[in-house]
Amino acid sequence: MLFRLNHLLFRKVAAVALISGLVFPALGSQEPSPASPDDVAMHRFVSDLLGKMTLDEKIGQMSQIAYHKPDNVSPEERIRSHEEHIRKEQVGSFLFITDPAEINRLQHIAVDETRLHIPLLFGFDVIHGFRTIYPIPLALASSWDPVLVERVQSMAAREASSAGIRWTFAPMVDIARDARWGRIMEGSGEDPFLGSRMAEAQVRGFQGTIGDPDRILACVKHFAGYGAVAGGRDYDQSDISDEQLWNVYFPPFHAAETAGATTFMAAYVDLNGVPASGNHFLLHDVLRQDWGFKGFVVSDWGTVQDLVTHGYASNPADAAARAVNAGVDMEMTSHDYRDTLAGDVKSGAVSMETINNAVRLILEAKYKLGLFANPYVAPGRAAQELASPEQRREARIAAQRSAVLLRNEVNTLPLNKAMRSIAVIGPLADSKPDTMGSWSLAGNPADTVTVLAGVRAKVGAAMQVRYAKGVEIERDNVSIFDDQFSSPLPTLITPEQKERAFKEAIETVKSSDVSVLVLGELQSMSGERASRATLNLPGDEERLLEAAVATGKPIVLVLLNGRPLDITWAAQHVPAILEAWYPGTEGGNAVADLLFGDAAPGGKLPVTWPRSVGQEPLYYAHNLSQIPNDRDAMYWDESSAPLYPFGYGLSYASIAVKHLRLSSAELRAGGIIEATAALENASKSDGDQTVELYTHQRAGSASRPVRELKGFVRVHLKAGEKRSVTLPLHADDLRFWSAATHRWELDPGVFDLWVGDSSAATEHTTFTVQP
Repeated sequence: MLFRLNHLLFRKVAAVALISGLVFPALGSQEPSPASPDDVAMHRFVSDLLGKMTLDEKIGQMSQIAYHKPDNVSPEERIRSHEEHIRKEQVGSFLFITDPAEINRLQHIAVDETRLHIPLLFGFDVIHGFRTIYPIPLALASSWDPVLVERVQSMAAREASSAGIRWTFAPMVDIARDARWGRIMEGSGEDPFLGSRMAEAQVRGFQGTIGDPDRILACVKHFAGYGAVAGGRDYDQSDISDEQLWNVYFPPFHAAETAGATTFMAAYVDLNGVPASGNHFLLHDVLRQDWGFKGFVVSDWGTVQDLVTHGYASNPADAAARAVNAGVDMEMTSHDYRDTLAGDVKSGAVSMETINNAVRLILEAKYKLGLFANPYVAPGRAAQELASPEQRREARIAAQRSAVLLRNEVNTLPLNKAMRSIAVIGPLADSKPDTMGSWSLAGNPADTVTVLAGVRAKVGAAMQVRYAKGVEIERDNVSIFDDQFSSPLPTLITPEQKERAFKEAIETVKSSDVSVLVLGELQSMSGERASRATLNLPGDEERLLEAAVATGKPIVLVLLNGRPLDITWAAQHVPAILEAWYPGTEGGNAVADLLFGDAAPGGKLPVTWPRSVGQEPLYYAHNLSQIPNDRDAMYWDESSAPLYPFGYGLSYASIAVKHLRLSSAELRAGGIIEATAALENASKSDGDQTVELYTHQRAGSASRPVRELKGFVRVHLKAGEKRSVTLPLHADDLRFWSAATHRWELDPGVFDLWVGDSSAATEHTTFTVQP
């Protein structure tokens, strides 16, 4: 009955607002702007609700509770505590609840048993799928297919929303140029242009039309600079120049904001001496003032209280004041807001206007989602959506299109289906958690198809499939998500047992026509709190690989991993290497499709692949050095050239990119020129080619990178097909923030332009930017 009264109030206030035709100022901007009828209704409803709220109730909306967070109490006591917080209106959001029945139960308490009947917002880390796990974000970026990525995240939103989740802490859009950093797997790689296109696609996929019951709020993270932590060490400080911030690290965040992202997350890191959750420059000057962001900002896990840990705030009250004054509207999991903000308001450290602005933004997000009108998840909806045939079909396609063929000598791939036997070897060949990958928190390993299972399903009884694990790999220390989210540790075995397992694997290789070695990293070796000081194949995997090659039998290496690894030896000795990343629920079927030619690899690297860890950080868009023609010899004891360049990836087809021409030799501010290239598939196989466009500014107000990606398109060509592809180049894409002038510039002068199939493209011409 209380909810019904609240619902009627909602409809009445909305109707009054529609009639009144009010105009409200956009938060974060200096001038008022005309509001749509829907916005008028929302502002009127939220303003009316705000006027009824006490300070404590407002602070409650600014607080998020982690449902499973250990508090040294029993689960029953924890649940009672959560219920009490709801009844006292001391919580606005919950994290880590995925049971629809429990979500509805808690929602009923919020709506039916509180004074204001404000619904809760349930959030979860839907990073690359919910129950159905899709390829990791770094893999999705390898597709170079924003349409695919948007579809993937819309499917993930369908699953999550069917369980009552309406807010995801994704996409992560941090630029990462150091493969040692564990969370490189969670983003789109090293390039701001590619990263921006992937950021936009993910926001559109998650959110769609906000209020659609199949969609959820996106939360763009981690603002900002987390991907540049010193030494690739997770949580360490970031020191980034203004030039790099504006030209490299900010663009994907800005693209996500422009695409309509509703929420942002402040980063863990200390950026240039100021922790992100207390960084007024980031959260106000850039995000709200420069970009006009109108959504709300949430802290990362415990980062408000960590302002004290950083040595930035003196105590919890100081931390809460600094965070909210900087622009953090909601505190995740810690409770400095709940405990100290009221005192901060009374002391004058925080203004009531600041509190009201934060709460307004949170309530507006709930309103847009439709939670005030329909706060509950429909019973039975999850059973129809979770791991449905449609979800699995899309996951298989995504894994196929995300894989990158790194090497294929003497046409080792695709494999001949007429073979008598195949060996599937390695510690990851039949590991479901390691096929899913890190951040598969709601995934069910029972749903997952491993590479071994995929190969067996592919060949059926027509071919003998032999399996041997060969070696064990393990991560010695615990991961951030405890044992429930980590790969299971192997059973302790003796050195003699290890050696027998190793020999069994090699004998299996010898007795088979071809062997597929599935190697890489445990999923717990990649992700949060999973940085590495080395990039070697862990454990005895390298020894296993070299021994398998030494048999003289055909070897295919399939990699399951979340970062580039040191495979320099393999790149010289293994005839075929397929980078599958962590491919998700349907990963094994997708890999089998690719191995046997029922799908064609067409992915491209979103990162520069190093030869060794000593080259990190390594990226293609560096500036010209003192010895530009001898850059690959900048180390005396190792080549400084990458093993594989950014944008690289092979296909079963041979598709040439040639005959580059421009629509004009001149480009003016606000204008566009078009680059057209001819594509020809001279092979007998259908396949994909991604045409990539790069530019270089020869001279101007500041030195610029040797090449910068400014356009791309992935196309499919049938065997023997010829086609021309046209890529637009906008003058605005050539603008950059100049450290010399401290403003955005479009310098006149000569620019180089290349098109091709990687950042090493050779089809070249020039054009001139006119003032």
